[in-house]
Amino acid sequence: MNKYKETFGVDISKDVFDVHGSISGHNQYKNDAQGFKRFLKELPKDVLVLMEATGYYHYRLAQFLYKNTVVVSVVNPLSIKRFIQMKLAKVKTDKSDAKAICDYGLINEVPLYNALTDVQSECLQLFRLLDVYIKHRTATKNKMHGEEVLGLPSKFVYRSLRRNKKHLNAEIKVIEAKILSLVKEDQQQQLTLLTSVPGIGQKTALFLIIVTDGFSKFETASQLCSYVGITPTIRESGSSVRGRARISKVGNRKLRNLLFLCSFNACKYNKACREIYERLVNKGKSKKLALVAVANKLIKQCFAIAKSGRPYDEAYVSVLSK
Repeated sequence: MNKYKETFGVDISKDVFDVHGSISGHNQYKNDAQGFKRFLKELPKDVLVLMEATGYYHYRLAQFLYKNTVVVSVVNPLSIKRFIQMKLAKVKTDKSDAKAICDYGLINEVPLYNALTDVQSECLQLFRLLDVYIKHRTATKNKMHGEEVLGLPSKFVYRSLRRNKKHLNAEIKVIEAKILSLVKEDQQQQLTLLTSVPGIGQKTALFLIIVTDGFSKFETASQLCSYVGITPTIRESGSSVRGRARISKVGNRKLRNLLFLCSFNACKYNKACREIYERLVNKGKSKKLALVAVANKLIKQCFAIAKSGRPYDEAYVSVLSK
């Protein structure tokens, strides 16, 4: 049972958002500035507004309510999905989902939302755009290679692809410079500390700082590992079910991918990471599993350094990151 006078569950779609209050029941609002203002005006005091993390749609409303001193919680959609399945619900509509979200907030302790700063918001948008351009550049490179394999590529097509690649390279360079300048405004010291870890590149360090709000969102390294989604999940039941341990993958996919790429260099230049990798491989474990363990170790090292404020030291970090 929560401490709020009323709990509101919100299910957001492109044009509208459905709201279910634990006392007031169902209502619907337009998903725009006017709808937000109307919802805020009708909200009682001392309430909790709960919603799923649904990309762009939830972000605008969560930021608006938070800036107007409303207590907001944004939860993982998978948690709500499992909750609905547990109730064996046979009806799935926006209205029923809003009620399910409300019910979830009534019986579970939920994390409270902290609004992103303007710098964080812009950096996250820049990272998303950077991802789009990098994928587009990769597709362009693959297309250029495909045209070359033909033997007689069209000069017009090839020149067009080359111009596109050149443009994307320029845009990527400008975006990376902008992200770096934004982070340096507030987190230059932490950026220097993180890039002192062998295996952690500037791009990963920047993304770590942005998504963790300078590591202030997490109290322990284990919490950060869970957020990234590289904690192992074990499937065992009785004597017959012995599933292979796998990473959870319920977390920040972008950060998980960046850390996995960093693990390759960490195996070469980071002593603690190299020892973990070699030990697991020598035990017969797959190289991929060993690299995941290295990524996990890198997170713990970064967390230890960020919290201590001391640059990478092989002996010191090995103790703190256990």
